[in-house]
Amino acid sequence: MHKVIEAVTQRIESRSAKSRQHYLDKVAHARQQGPHRGALSCGNLAHGFAACGADDKGGLRSLTKANIAIVTAYNDMLSAHQPYHDYPQKLKQAIRDVGSVAQVAGGVPAMCDGVTQGQPGMELSLISRDVIAMSSAVSLSHNMFDGGLMLGICDKIVPGLLMAALSFGHLPFVFVPAGPMPSGITNKEKARVRELFAEGKVTKDELLEAEAASYHSPGTCTFYGTANSNQLVIELMGLQLPGASFVNPTSPLRDELTRVAAQQVTRITDLGTDYTPISSIVTAKSLVNGIVGLLASGGSTNHTMHLVAIARAAGYIIDWDDFAELSAVTPLITRIYPNGEADINHFQRAGGMAYFIRTLLAAGLLHEDVETVAGRGLTRYTQRPELLDGQLTWRDGPTESLDPEVLRSSSAPFSSHGGLALLQGNLGRAVMKTSALPAENTSVTAPAVVMSSQHELDAAFKAGDLDRDCVVVVRFQGPKAIGMPELHKLTPPLGVLQHRGYRVALVTDGRMSGASGKVPAAIHLTPEAVDGGLIGKIQDGDLVRVDAESGTVELLVEAEQLEQRPQATLNLSDSHQGMGRELFGNFRAQFSGAEQGACTLFSDT
Repeated sequence: MHKVIEAVTQRIESRSAKSRQHYLDKVAHARQQGPHRGALSCGNLAHGFAACGADDKGGLRSLTKANIAIVTAYNDMLSAHQPYHDYPQKLKQAIRDVGSVAQVAGGVPAMCDGVTQGQPGMELSLISRDVIAMSSAVSLSHNMFDGGLMLGICDKIVPGLLMAALSFGHLPFVFVPAGPMPSGITNKEKARVRELFAEGKVTKDELLEAEAASYHSPGTCTFYGTANSNQLVIELMGLQLPGASFVNPTSPLRDELTRVAAQQVTRITDLGTDYTPISSIVTAKSLVNGIVGLLASGGSTNHTMHLVAIARAAGYIIDWDDFAELSAVTPLITRIYPNGEADINHFQRAGGMAYFIRTLLAAGLLHEDVETVAGRGLTRYTQRPELLDGQLTWRDGPTESLDPEVLRSSSAPFSSHGGLALLQGNLGRAVMKTSALPAENTSVTAPAVVMSSQHELDAAFKAGDLDRDCVVVVRFQGPKAIGMPELHKLTPPLGVLQHRGYRVALVTDGRMSGASGKVPAAIHLTPEAVDGGLIGKIQDGDLVRVDAESGTVELLVEAEQLEQRPQATLNLSDSHQGMGRELFGNFRAQFSGAEQGACTLFSDT
């Protein structure tokens, strides 16, 4: 093992010893009664299987058959989740074929950040993660189940499902993806049209044509945002079958992976000899594996919050220092848009997860000795699934990249360090996605232009007020302020300014996530403005330094002068009502800071 990977892992284990033991004690207590249906009264049990067929009723009465919960995030508005429409019946049949039973335990909400981008509904996006976790917990609370299948792919959905699964840590869970849509127009072309539209050089109809040619069919969006980062991280943590992440929907291989996933969870329940609860899979080692995979692939900065919250659900405490130390020794070995021109289908063809994991293991950057849903040892994940005479089998994946422009070995990376930097200074702590940044754009010191919403920037850009070197400061966007929406409306105009030769950067207590691009952006700044963060004292014209090389985000104003300045305030009532936002006031009040996972579920985070 690389000595830094080992040291960070040991530090997480030491730091978390008390909270992890408390979690494991809860898991052990929950397991004591064995199959929980045995604790149900006759009336309870009769209610639980009333709608089942005769064979399933018999199995559930006898307590000898595993009953598998299906928790689904299906809806047919999300392209990534539309393929799930017939998964429950497929999963049930596959499980019947091996003598067990499955029931749809519940559905969870699944919103699309692509649809809500720049809209009021985006202010519910981050909150939805915790709602999904709670909804999943309600689904699993009937004491009817010996294991679970979790159906979800996108943004907040997989983290929410995983946090809930961990609260039932005595049960095994397998995550079941549906795969990415086939490639449409290139993501580079889509970004070009967006910037032309920002400049007024193409019409709205032309922009819509480009967007529709990119997002064009069922399946996950093909750029490397949070949805595909979820899949890579979850597979690397051993929570879904080897090679399952990036197989296209409706293909015969996808159908077989879905069938085998359903049957696999029945083999690892407490009723058999290969009992593998999720609490034994999600450990400090698998969490570090997930972080390393995120960094090596230049993945979504949303996981600087999601993985913190997921870890906390398993009794572990991780922070941004852990991310930064791991990033310093993790090579960047992929180029997937926005970190390059390829999409996730190109990554799959270049060797995909099998080669990605193989080369990181060879460099000592991943823990091999971990439990997974496929058995012990991460080496299993260097194999890729194939159909042989219609039967699913796993064969060794490639030992070399099939396209070095997309996927490289750890010994010949695109960059010697991962795609993430921790920034800190008198403004607090923030993260920056650096994997797409040209070297000349890693440091900017310029006068501040202060705004309180992404919509203000659009107006200032169109008025020509930003045609200069500047650091755009967008505040009152944090979790407690308005739920921390993503701010991708900022990306096209800032990109245009950069193309015009201006030195520009962004500082915000909001999110930019997986689609952050070539503009240096200090995001997730904590403490946020409504919590008294110094970002609330920045004034137009103040010099601000954003420097990924030195790891600084700093307001260059004398401390004595800052002490005399009042903290800015803003009436946020318009963001607290309408589009359902008035129902979530208690959530906003309970949010922890971004570095603590921006979470409402753990009182001691």
